[in-house]
Amino acid sequence: MNTKHKRLAEITEMIHTASLVHDDVVDEASTRRGVDTVHSRFNTRVAVLAGDFLFAQASWHLANLDNVKVVKLLSRVIMDLAEGEIKQNLNRFDSGQTFSKYINKSYCKTASLIANSTKAAGVLSNLKDEKLDCLYEFGKNIGLAFQVVDDILDFTGNDKQLGKPAISDLASGYLTAPVLYALEENKNLSVLINRELAEKEDLNNALNIVMDSQAIKRSRKLAEDFAIRSNEAISWLPDSEYKRALLALPEFVLSRLY
Repeated sequence: MNTKHKRLAEITEMIHTASLVHDDVVDEASTRRGVDTVHSRFNTRVAVLAGDFLFAQASWHLANLDNVKVVKLLSRVIMDLAEGEIKQNLNRFDSGQTFSKYINKSYCKTASLIANSTKAAGVLSNLKDEKLDCLYEFGKNIGLAFQVVDDILDFTGNDKQLGKPAISDLASGYLTAPVLYALEENKNLSVLINRELAEKEDLNNALNIVMDSQAIKRSRKLAEDFAIRSNEAISWLPDSEYKRALLALPEFVLSRLY
């Protein structure tokens, strides 16, 4: 890994951290991975400014890479992160939300960063366009697999695994893969969602509908399909310890389920 690749990794981490700081403010989360969030430790104003500072710092370091293609890729990521957050909040408690909207939102919030960062690493290595596209597909599918796994764990995981209270996404009205699959099987779930889980037992009843359906099983299959696609996208790479490390990533993502 040369100096520019190391700097790219640092920039990617800055963008990721900035998005988490802002997400915690929007979600009103008091902890992340068992640690107090910035806004709960200080205040919302400090958290927003801290996130803005990290985005600005990432942009400055990005410009210093002196590579227009990489600047465009990572700038797109920052746009996607904001767009994904807006889309997620506009579609809260919308039982008519389509699966394509869910995938698009998941791409913006999670997969875009991995996809475009992976492609940017290829740009810095002077790879041809067809191989850059493969790297993009590798990152995109890992990101989507990660997001689906995270959405499954919202129902099956514990607070320690998630770094936040279980079923918090459902309680907030964010309709993820398990909920969308359950809606296909049981229309009673839409009644609970449309009234924003306002009545006392609505959240528990919604949870029971999801868990009594094939939604978790179908969501696992979806995550596995994304993981398989990510592996296929880099089949052209020659065998090496680096390729083996990349191929281990989809497996690691899925291992969170077991």
